[in-house]
Amino acid sequence: MPLTLICATLLAPLPSAVPLPSSLTPPAVAAAKAPARRTRVTMPIGRPKPAIALPRVEGPADPALPLVVLDAGHGGHDPGAINPESGSREKDVTLAIARAIRAELLATGRVRVALTRADDRFLVLEERYGIARRLRADLFISIHADAAESADARGASLYTLSEVASDREAARLAARENKSNILNGVDLGEQSDGVSSILIDLTQRETLGAASDFARLLQREAGSAVNFRYDRHRFASFVVLKSPDTPSVLFETGFISNRDDARLLASTDGQRRIARGVARAVQIHFARAATR
Repeated sequence: MPLTLICATLLAPLPSAVPLPSSLTPPAVAAAKAPARRTRVTMPIGRPKPAIALPRVEGPADPALPLVVLDAGHGGHDPGAINPESGSREKDVTLAIARAIRAELLATGRVRVALTRADDRFLVLEERYGIARRLRADLFISIHADAAESADARGASLYTLSEVASDREAARLAARENKSNILNGVDLGEQSDGVSSILIDLTQRETLGAASDFARLLQREAGSAVNFRYDRHRFASFVVLKSPDTPSVLFETGFISNRDDARLLASTDGQRRIARGVARAVQIHFARAATR
């Protein structure tokens, strides 16, 4: 066939489409209609929640003096550990101990003190060390009371930050405490991007060293008030210890699930004995820092 004839055939117009009888029209085509107008509903989403108010800083009105922030664990809808016999709640015990430590520290006249909570209120974990950072605290002490299935478990423990827990018990305890955020409906476990992580790691090196030094002091000075389970402090990934620039220690003052420990922690005398040990450790810590 000549080339011109092929081109003419390809370029010939197609025949007009012949409409199909209604009986042969596909059901999808026959049922197609213009979409009905949708109702639009608008509602305000509200403004971002502002940062919580900072607590009052107590002590001498001298900003040059070191600031210690005491964090009474749990609170509000989160009671923490509960003694199965007496019903004693961790949130009440930790607040009482924090108040006793505050009194001892203020009596020295050498430091300023602030409490993350002075009453029965709930704070998410980041808010707790966030308060210390916003206040530019020199030391952060989070106070807790442990619990165990066995009523025989007893003794105090000290923890500083580590991304890898030093043993299974430390990992279990960290997991239990960190669930406080989930109970409040807030997931604060997201990790920062690579660059931020590197910067935080570099900043934390000096901070972690200072925290470890204080933990050793605290175990020595508070050893007369409480029996420690271990001969040195432990490491765990507690959220409240993750401030990159504030030396932070978590003090498990004893097992509230143990009869003897619970009695000590709930008594005024026991709380004062613990507070005196903490106050001595704090004074030595800052005296050493001043000479460096």
